[in-house]
Amino acid sequence: MEVAEAKDAGALVRSRPRPVLMIPLRRCGSHALRLRLSFNPDFYSPYPLHIVDFMPLVPLYGDLSDDRAYFRLVVDVVGLQAASPVKWSNVVFDPRQVFEAIRLERRSVHRVVWELLLRAGELHGASIVMDKSLDSVHYADELMSLFPQLLFLNVVRDPRAQVASMTRAIIHDFDAALNAKAWVDAYRVARSLAERYPERVLTVRYEDFLADQESTLRQICRFFGIEYLPQMLDVTRSHEAQQLSHMSALWASNCFAPIAANTDKFKTQLSLKEIEVIETLARDYMALYGYELMTDAQAEISDSMMARSRERSEIAKRRAWQDLEQGDYRDFILRRFRSDYLQQVRNRLDDLPMAVAGNAGNAGDAARMA
Repeated sequence: MEVAEAKDAGALVRSRPRPVLMIPLRRCGSHALRLRLSFNPDFYSPYPLHIVDFMPLVPLYGDLSDDRAYFRLVVDVVGLQAASPVKWSNVVFDPRQVFEAIRLERRSVHRVVWELLLRAGELHGASIVMDKSLDSVHYADELMSLFPQLLFLNVVRDPRAQVASMTRAIIHDFDAALNAKAWVDAYRVARSLAERYPERVLTVRYEDFLADQESTLRQICRFFGIEYLPQMLDVTRSHEAQQLSHMSALWASNCFAPIAANTDKFKTQLSLKEIEVIETLARDYMALYGYELMTDAQAEISDSMMARSRERSEIAKRRAWQDLEQGDYRDFILRRFRSDYLQQVRNRLDDLPMAVAGNAGNAGDAARMA
């Protein structure tokens, strides 16, 4: 009886959707790909949790081997999903069920996140579940140890175009040098993954997608083991794309076909000095992925320069939040609600007695577990 039950349990695990993580950095055209792939019912990829914003809180839970601490983490991650500005359709999670399902497995905030994703994918009948939390590339080794079948969709974009987009998005820094450094850090990790696990990483260039959507989508579908569908080329038929386009200026173009000419739009958005800084930091990866330099890529980049960039970025970010509140109060309130939720979780954890939250010595272990 025990052997039969074990076999049944093994079959259940194998029947779950295969996990995929899109990497390495936001503003790479990720929504454009996700929305088109979503025409296939075997593919499920909801609006991402971006768990990277939650990671600074994880050590505050203390020792995750303590059921109380781990259950508290489960509850708060479920709460983060509920606080998302874009809801997952037809999905409601019971933290008790989630906790019971994973409490005997290796404990990690990533395991909690993926339990939510896999459960939602199962409800939608998907064979592939993709998390578009691109920043999670920095936790790839942890994720691979949790999910041996994990695949990675590595979406590369010209750093000048991507940084120009990032610098105008409230989710990133408001400085080209800071965002270029983030670009290099993320692409370094992604490149290392591709070199170490070539069979598990598919790299596509966003510019190639713009030039030939069908070829790129067919390539991705083959990698995922799902069928390419011709309707993927007509994003105007996507209800989610239409919905997103009205929710935030960041997503306004998602309901339209991409414009190939926009690949050079960064030339009017960035100064030549900014372009040189980006090319100086990213030149090795630009050569690797076939992007030609516009400058000598010899900009002087110092710690003091980056510190000044940080100061300017913080001032610009505060101004951007004010502008968003005045220009699109709904987007502002939804984004602020998520931010406030994270702060409330931190305040609650800070108020817990050390005996409950876990001692300081365990905090480091908990961080490593997560």
